[in-house]
Amino acid sequence: MTQPPNQPPQPGGFGAPQDPPPGGFGAPQNPQPGTPPPPAQPPGAPQPGYGYPQQPGQPGPYGAPQQPGPYGQPGQQPGPYGQPQPGPYGAPQQPGPYGQPAQPGYGYPQAQFPGAPGTPPPGGPGSRNPFKGKPALAVGAAVAALLVIGGTVYAVTSGGDDGGKKEPVAGKSDDPKPTAPESPVDPGDGSGDGGADPDNLNEGRQPGESKVLWYKEAPDAPGSGAEANGMWITDRTAVKAAYKELVGYNVGDGAPTWDTITFPQKICATTAQKTADDTIVVAYMSGASDRAKCNQLQQIDLNTGEKGWSGEIADGALFDSTITVELSIAGNTLMVGRSQSGTAYDVTTGKKLYDKKKYGDACFPAGFAGGTRLIQVASCGAGTNNEHDELQELDPKTGKVKWTFAYEKGWRIGRTFSVDPLVVYSTNEDKDTWNIATFTPAGKIRSQVDIKDGIAPECGWAILQRDLNGCLGVAVDANTLYLPTEATTGANEVIAIDLAKGKEKWRVKSPTDQTILPLKAEGGQLVAYVEPSYDAGGQVVSIATAGADHKPVTLLKNPASASEVENGFFSRDIDWADGRLYLSTTRLSGDDDAKEKLMLAYGK
Repeated sequence: MTQPPNQPPQPGGFGAPQDPPPGGFGAPQNPQPGTPPPPAQPPGAPQPGYGYPQQPGQPGPYGAPQQPGPYGQPGQQPGPYGQPQPGPYGAPQQPGPYGQPAQPGYGYPQAQFPGAPGTPPPGGPGSRNPFKGKPALAVGAAVAALLVIGGTVYAVTSGGDDGGKKEPVAGKSDDPKPTAPESPVDPGDGSGDGGADPDNLNEGRQPGESKVLWYKEAPDAPGSGAEANGMWITDRTAVKAAYKELVGYNVGDGAPTWDTITFPQKICATTAQKTADDTIVVAYMSGASDRAKCNQLQQIDLNTGEKGWSGEIADGALFDSTITVELSIAGNTLMVGRSQSGTAYDVTTGKKLYDKKKYGDACFPAGFAGGTRLIQVASCGAGTNNEHDELQELDPKTGKVKWTFAYEKGWRIGRTFSVDPLVVYSTNEDKDTWNIATFTPAGKIRSQVDIKDGIAPECGWAILQRDLNGCLGVAVDANTLYLPTEATTGANEVIAIDLAKGKEKWRVKSPTDQTILPLKAEGGQLVAYVEPSYDAGGQVVSIATAGADHKPVTLLKNPASASEVENGFFSRDIDWADGRLYLSTTRLSGDDDAKEKLMLAYGK
């Protein structure tokens, strides 16, 4: 049970992160009653949702016993949000700050693999569970506690320099509409390295099943492996980043749309977003030594493969280098995030627009999320009693702060599941708690998610910086958040959550015994991917988002003959566009003996 929204908090409780005081936006806030707590994971430390959290009282991943509840043991003083409540499985906890009954909890975030956060999990190509390379924010129900935000009680759970001067070159390619052959071929890179697939991925395809339209073999990579992060689909071209290469293929038949772009050094960052005219920016390393930096920028036209402007990212102040960077696009602004600052460029020309640096009481920009809006997360007051995170929306053109929201001490902002509407995932490592909060356009708390289940979107690793650009397996429309539950026994489910209330609207079970992951919400339908099994291909299904019937309807059923490939990626990226399913790896094994696939396209 929760208090009605916008009601003042009752005596005895402390709130969550507060809205900025009249003194102005951008100044660090002191925790005050009525603010929501969102957390994030400190670099290199165990991170809820990415580590291997245990049940209360059980040894943790490193052998240290964990607290029995998110807010401490019975008999301790109440935490910032009150004392622990009874958990869903009867864990002994104390009454909440407002004397209300306990809410069901979310549980402990589970990792796909044990081990230290930021370290790639064990395994490799050919594993039966293809997509376990990216850890999930899997949260198993365990212990619940009440979180108070803006006077409302919510349940949370224990768990876990300028650019170059050259103008971009534009161009057009033919509109591709060829029909793929029954037996797919590797289109190669245009230099004769392709050929028929000896395995014939469509062999034995049954009536009604989709087919592999085309695929691409993975390029050579070091024996230790290499990153392959970045996949973009336009109405003409499917583009994939892999190690030092950027490849572009006709979406219909996989024929090379343009010559492969090979960079001098490995690609180290890409923009998850593309511009309205289908351009992206990639960053690649300055050299191959241990002292090389991720500071070389290149703009690319996805449809033509033409290179636009290029430039070098300047280092920031001490301890604010470009060893790693993150890239985000919001409108016509490219934001380059370092570990403690950011620099914005005009994405069409490469002209520097502004810097985002330290402000207020030692608040350092720590991450950016792009899209239709530009969101900044800042880490404030490190090492002081006022240590906390702040969430801001920036004007992409000017960098002016539109609003600031301060989180309470101990909470760290980890992900944005969406920027419009804004949905933020946060964690509290000390309390083994997590929270999902939704925000209004003005930066006020709209709701907090209140569900019983563990959730399991797939998220990559953020080692030296925060990766705020969301996770695979999350979809959002104007009023609803769609999340996959964690599979405990049998298949998992998709839950639709009302963004206005934070409550469940409906849920639907996977149509098979395999995991279902939301991909995107469009046209009144939720499109989801159902993973393959060892002897059956995966599926793409649609689910009506309104009305009473949410039964999944099959859009594509992939051939069983390709299930081993579909099910064998170490880690993956997935997209659904114009009736085609695109599946690619995000990690190359470097095994020369393995017939490793880089990317596949499925369709009818």
